[in-house]
Amino acid sequence: MEILTLPIKKQWFDMILSGEKTEEYREIKPWYVNRLHFKKTHILFRNGYRKDSPSCLVKLEAIMKGKGKPEWGAPDYPVFIFKIGEIIEVR
Repeated sequence: MEILTLPIKKQWFDMILSGEKTEEYREIKPWYVNRLHFKKTHILFRNGYRKDSPSCLVKLEAIMKGKGKPEWGAPDYPVFIFKIGEIIEVR
């Protein structure tokens, strides 16, 4: 299992847990490009930077480039779109 760990704000974290938000967005930058050339299968969303911060492990359905939904925090330019699947674990 290849896991991508992403810090996320509480608002978006809570929306993912409730099932309301099914995508997460990140700018297209070399840091992400370097990490995404490996086959990632899951995302660990962490609400904060500490190891004991609330987190959830989700299945990664797809990674695309495009414009996301502004109501879910997407900027008005192309970004990486991470399609969120099943929630595997909540800590």
